[in-house]
Amino acid sequence: MTVHFIGAGPGAADLITVRGRDLIAASPVCLYAGALVPVELLAHCPPDARKVDTADLTLDEIIAELVAADAKGQDVARLHSGDPSVFSAMAEQMRRLDALKVPYDVTPGVPAYAAAAASLNRELTVPEVGQTVILTRLQGRATAMPPGEDLATLGASRATIVLHLAVNNIEQVVAELVPNYGTDCPAAVVAWASRDNEVILRGTLADIAAQVVAAGIRRTAVIIVGKVLAAEGFTDSHLYSAARDRA
Repeated sequence: MTVHFIGAGPGAADLITVRGRDLIAASPVCLYAGALVPVELLAHCPPDARKVDTADLTLDEIIAELVAADAKGQDVARLHSGDPSVFSAMAEQMRRLDALKVPYDVTPGVPAYAAAAASLNRELTVPEVGQTVILTRLQGRATAMPPGEDLATLGASRATIVLHLAVNNIEQVVAELVPNYGTDCPAAVVAWASRDNEVILRGTLADIAAQVVAAGIRRTAVIIVGKVLAAEGFTDSHLYSAARDRA
């Protein structure tokens, strides 16, 4: 028996790996976050699979489901939105499973920030413009941020910054980034990336907050700030340069 943590992608049902799809099809138990994971993925489950929506469950209740499946020798497809390596709360589940000696593995998925960049038709690492991407969030009402990971500190690098779980506090994001990035720094917000109801907002730190408020976006969105969003006339990558030594 194995608990398979599977990245279910950013929202479009076909943005899942072949491995992830096949594990869903082979697992008699499927746990998924109903508010985030596309329900179409459940069509891959075996006809008689036990399907559990974890949206309203506590950590203890989720672990109880995994332990019960383990006791029956049943594999579990544990679906997480996006990629489970980022803001998925997977680590706390694995810690519990380690203590209980329940085996598990991880299948990566398409993260929300990658889907957002794809929707914007932008590379987030552009030669001589930006080569560093910071993935972070705001503290808000959630778990406290570690010391030194506030936006003022992270923004001092002026690297491309991507914020999850922060669109509800877009005014605070702008206020904390402007001192380092300036009001004219390109900014974008992509809500429900890859889905039929996707919303894309483009602007600068001067106007992106007003756009978010006007659009009524409150959740399921990624904020991206950095010069790469408007990069033009940049140096070609050395990767494909004729001057590169390919010996």
